[in-house]
Amino acid sequence: MQWIALLLVGLSALLAAPDSRADASGQAVLVSLDGAISPATAAYFESSLDAAIADGASLLILELDTPGGLDSAMRDIIKRILGSPIPVVTYVSPSGSRAASAGTYILYASHIAAMAPATNLGAATPIPVGGSPGGSPEPKSSPDDDDDEGEDAEADDAGADSPADAGTASRRKAVNDAVAYIRGLAERRGRNADWAERAVREGVSLSADAAKAQNVVDLIATDVADLLVQIDGQSVQVSGGQITLDTAALTVERVEPDWRIELLSIITNPTVAYILMMIGIYGLLLEGYSPGAIVPGVVGAISLLLALFAFQALPINYAGLALMALGVALMVAEAFAPSFGALGLGGVAAFVFGSIMLMDADVPGYGVNLGVIGGVALVGCAGMGLSMWMLMRSRRAPVSTASEALNGETGYADTPLAAGEAGWSVVAGETWKIRPARALEAGERFRVTGREGLELQVEPIQRAD
Repeated sequence: MQWIALLLVGLSALLAAPDSRADASGQAVLVSLDGAISPATAAYFESSLDAAIADGASLLILELDTPGGLDSAMRDIIKRILGSPIPVVTYVSPSGSRAASAGTYILYASHIAAMAPATNLGAATPIPVGGSPGGSPEPKSSPDDDDDEGEDAEADDAGADSPADAGTASRRKAVNDAVAYIRGLAERRGRNADWAERAVREGVSLSADAAKAQNVVDLIATDVADLLVQIDGQSVQVSGGQITLDTAALTVERVEPDWRIELLSIITNPTVAYILMMIGIYGLLLEGYSPGAIVPGVVGAISLLLALFAFQALPINYAGLALMALGVALMVAEAFAPSFGALGLGGVAAFVFGSIMLMDADVPGYGVNLGVIGGVALVGCAGMGLSMWMLMRSRRAPVSTASEALNGETGYADTPLAAGEAGWSVVAGETWKIRPARALEAGERFRVTGREGLELQVEPIQRAD
């Protein structure tokens, strides 16, 4: 019986060993991230990875083509990769694609980094969202300059009272943090950490062949099938231990984003968020000008809330947002305190400048389309022009109120009236007391020449012979 117990213990140890073969009959999940790294793409990756783990997939292939994106979304993706119990293979594909900025960090974090021919990576220098007051471009340096870093840091701290030095120090801190982050990823995966640092400090880039030669990526594959063949038999370290890949016979299942991810992706598009804000502002303004219309107010409120939701996930420049708010306030003030266009045109100018500054265009993949901003500016100017035209037309229009409005109106005498005798007649649809300057016959037509209190002064209209 003892040998049976030993056999069972041995089998249990083999089953629990961290170095195991992935199931050859399983499948690989393929996820495509095309465009800027955003909260929507992070949510798409995370949900796809969760589904792949739940379904027992052997690995997840992340097909990447990105100019970069938001640091927070990038770090969310990397955290999930580092904690994944299944291997994540990042594949920069198809040919002509890139893994710039945030994409470089994701590539370094992946269990296996692969690129298609004619692709590139790099330019991973962090860009402060919203800009830094008094900041200046980060000086270019190489890994050999590490000896001077301590002196530079001391100089930054010593000059922190100066706004320009404070901006430079803040930028250096961001760069140093990014350097430490990407070097940690490189060391964990056994990749070229020195080049990773240069990609952050100097913004350098590499082609696929050069990246393979410098141990930045693991391999170059022409397509997904070639990728699976090349990684077959490789060992990778995942959160549960070491796994030896058996990928030659894997089937590939592409996972598309669901409607919630698609909706989030649309809403967090900077141009769409800007348009939603415009709809919200103008909808609420129309509701204010025409109380009870309901539809403009409801649509405007929903659009504005969606825009605000998108803005909290986007790199917003608050100076630009303040200028836009000022522009709206000035345009509303023009409606209540006409200034012959001074307030309105000033509001349009502030709104346009705020729109241009609204998004941090230095962050790759973000920025409002200038054509949309131009269209909004033209609509605003057209609205101000229409208001001015209506104002001038109203100034030239005949008086329609007070006693002056009755001058020139005509009527017919109900009864004969002597000169200076008072009588009654209908003028402009109302019954008035009239007093003619000359005698009127019954039914004779007269013209109003003036008014005294509630009595109209009239005179007969001379008949043409």
